[in-house]
Amino acid sequence: MRRATDERVTEVLGELRSLGSEKDRAGMARYGINVANAFGVSVYELRKVAKRLGTDHELALALWGTGNHEARLLACFVDDPAMVSAKQTEEWVRDFDSWDVCDQATTSLFDQTKHAWSKASEWASQDEEWVRRAGFALMAGLAVHDKSAADRAFTKLLPLIERGAFDGRNFVKKAANWALRNIGKRNRALNKTAMACAERIRAAANERAGGERGGDLGARSARWVATDALRELASDKVQARLEKLATAGARHP
Repeated sequence: MRRATDERVTEVLGELRSLGSEKDRAGMARYGINVANAFGVSVYELRKVAKRLGTDHELALALWGTGNHEARLLACFVDDPAMVSAKQTEEWVRDFDSWDVCDQATTSLFDQTKHAWSKASEWASQDEEWVRRAGFALMAGLAVHDKSAADRAFTKLLPLIERGAFDGRNFVKKAANWALRNIGKRNRALNKTAMACAERIRAAANERAGGERGGDLGARSARWVATDALRELASDKVQARLEKLATAGARHP
């Protein structure tokens, strides 16, 4: 079994290398992706490869173990969520070194596992940059993919988002904003709750800064998180979509 998996990994790496290009690799770098160990293959191409390979937990573990950027993204797409252990999530999150790997692992795999909710809260409470981003990215993924979760489950996450908003690190604050926006787009009730959360964040940022402008890095970060979230959540587009969802729900309770 191990030899067969190793042979498949070698074949897959060869295919990924052939699909890569320096042009795409340079494009990835411009978007802040760590390309130190990348071939330059688009996610679009990787998903096509994943579809052909099918679900394979052992292959996913082996691909991740190569350390190659595209192989790790592919691992997120072919792994079986039902077979992902808590230990695996911890090992992988410590390996994150680029925002795209972090986001694909959390929103294409981890958010479908039984560990998703506990890890979202746990990781968002930690200080290490990629681990904390992973916590908020998991929240964003759960808000979209966990259709059965009750509103109160998301409401319990908001205090973590309020604290995370003050994290001045770009990759963390953007993930906290992402989580808040996705929660607020889930339904009308959570839209109001998320907007109220954003208002609290903005008020706290202004109080910390002593005004509506300036302040330290944390205050400026929180103000951006809040303002950006409010802009989208209050938009006509989002409100119309939520109204449509509410109407459909009333017709089919």
